[in-house]
Amino acid sequence: MQLIPCPWCGPREEAEFHYGGQAHVAYPDDPAAMSDAAWAKFVFFRDNPSGPFAERWTHSAGCRRWFNAVRDTSTHDLLAVYRVDEPKPVIS
Repeated sequence: MQLIPCPWCGPREEAEFHYGGQAHVAYPDDPAAMSDAAWAKFVFFRDNPSGPFAERWTHSAGCRRWFNAVRDTSTHDLLAVYRVDEPKPVIS
C-alpha cells in the first residue's frame, strides 16, 4: 500500500485517490476551430516518459480536491506533490 500525501489532508492510502492524466496541459484557445485530427491529438495523445512525469490526481474519497504530483513512472515513487495553483517544482 502506498501513501499519497494530499496537500490538504496529509498522507492517505492510495485507494482514496484517482488518477486524472497528464498535468499542465493547456486547453486550446478556440477548440471549435480545430480540425478533427487536431482535436483527437489534443484529447488522446499525451506524453509517456520513463522517469519523472507531472500528473493530475484527485482525492476522491477525502477532500475531493485536485492536485498535481510528479511521479517517477519507472519506480512509481512520488517525487513531489503540489496544489494546482502552485508552479511545477524543479526535479533534479
